[in-house]
Amino acid sequence: MKGHWIHNQWVENGTSENIEVRNPATEEILDQVSAGSEREVNHAVNSAKTAFDVWRKIPAVERAAMLHEATAKMRIHWSELVELLTLEEGKPVSENEEEMEWVAGTFDYYAELGRHYRGRVLPSPEPENQLNLVLKEPYGVVGCITPWNYPLLLLGWKIAPALAAGNTVVIKPSEMTPLSTLFLAEKCLDHLPPGVVNVVTGHGLPVGESLVTHPDVPVIAFTGSLQTGQRISERAAPMIKHLHLELGGKDAFVIGPDIEIEPSVKALAYSALLNCGQVCTSTERVYVAENVSRDFTEALVEEVKSLRLGPGIEPTTDIGPMIGEQYRAKFETHIQDAKLHGAEILTGGRRPPQFERGFFYEPTVLTNVDHSMLIMSEETFGPAIPLMTYKTFDEAIQLVNENKYGLGAVLRSNDSRLIKTFFEEVRAGTIWINDPLTDNYAGPFGGMKMSGNARELGLEGLNSFLETKHVHWDFSPEVKDWWYPY
Repeated sequence: MKGHWIHNQWVENGTSENIEVRNPATEEILDQVSAGSEREVNHAVNSAKTAFDVWRKIPAVERAAMLHEATAKMRIHWSELVELLTLEEGKPVSENEEEMEWVAGTFDYYAELGRHYRGRVLPSPEPENQLNLVLKEPYGVVGCITPWNYPLLLLGWKIAPALAAGNTVVIKPSEMTPLSTLFLAEKCLDHLPPGVVNVVTGHGLPVGESLVTHPDVPVIAFTGSLQTGQRISERAAPMIKHLHLELGGKDAFVIGPDIEIEPSVKALAYSALLNCGQVCTSTERVYVAENVSRDFTEALVEEVKSLRLGPGIEPTTDIGPMIGEQYRAKFETHIQDAKLHGAEILTGGRRPPQFERGFFYEPTVLTNVDHSMLIMSEETFGPAIPLMTYKTFDEAIQLVNENKYGLGAVLRSNDSRLIKTFFEEVRAGTIWINDPLTDNYAGPFGGMKMSGNARELGLEGLNSFLETKHVHWDFSPEVKDWWYPY
């Protein structure tokens, strides 16, 4: 049984309510955590607010050393973190190894970026006796509300830059995957001054809501659904909070007319089925050039059939379970809606009969789909690959842009003219050419349109947690010609 991590110590819950954390591959209970309330949020925010006055004044080079120390501790506890991620979230071990590499690398990246970035000097209107500075300063307490699909990666993308910038944090992890966050805080971040990192577990109501509406939390960093992001925006608006929202996606993948079949099939299978399709940038719409459609579809079906389902902890597993029954049920409504409106299932389309327990679903390839179907218009978040064909590349671009989301998009092609058209015309925050879902510590990640306004990673990720102050300094006490009287 886990309590809350506040002020570098375990804090018991004010109520007796607990939350069971289950292994999605077996449905077995892994542990229980406290279901927090407004009381625990207030305690954590007060701790973070007090710590902010200390943390923001620590020299950047010393903060950098402490972030590097956090990475060193992650390396010490590496196998425990990977196993815990696998058990509570379901991804295969190899995918969680990659997640941990990204978490560690993100801390190291922002440790160095934070130690040398303070703002800039501007040319002054009166250069002889004036100095103009643009200073970047931390906001204060950052409320971090993180999802279940990448519990530590998406946490690291928030707290590493927030801490490097001099902010303190209060974290509300998903109630489905809180264990790895609590472990990270206790084992890898415990050397930070008390109150710099705090974790309050519980449900969105009341914990997330209390964090969003707390008057001493000027920044909310959230990754999750569009609907929750809209509620956060509504609740935070009266206090003019700085919102850092990474919301849903309905990412498109375009198969160009000039592609090689085999590598393109493997690229698509990876981008659509990574983490059982439960990635905000998962490919959820595929547009295939008519001239390669038949051969491409046949090869894709064979590739998908070859993938092995199973618990993520087993080394032979390619695709693990979905996170929970409610998510699998929603996914099934998208599959059924597509079938009802004329889609054809080429492989998959059912719960695998070999698993009596666990939230498994066979990876599913569909054809004869169109934009009237849920599976081509709303976020599906599951192991589906729906295929449409197109005649001209202009038509493909139009199809890609016909969606309210704009998180990412992928093109497979070696034609430089098509590539240039694609990255100039597609309205999405990240454009991948040939190598899908690859990130870069120095490259900003985030969406356009209804996918939110956040930018994580890169200098943009650091700036998300810094306020801008302009300093106009005149060295001379003399009266100015433009003062009164005129």
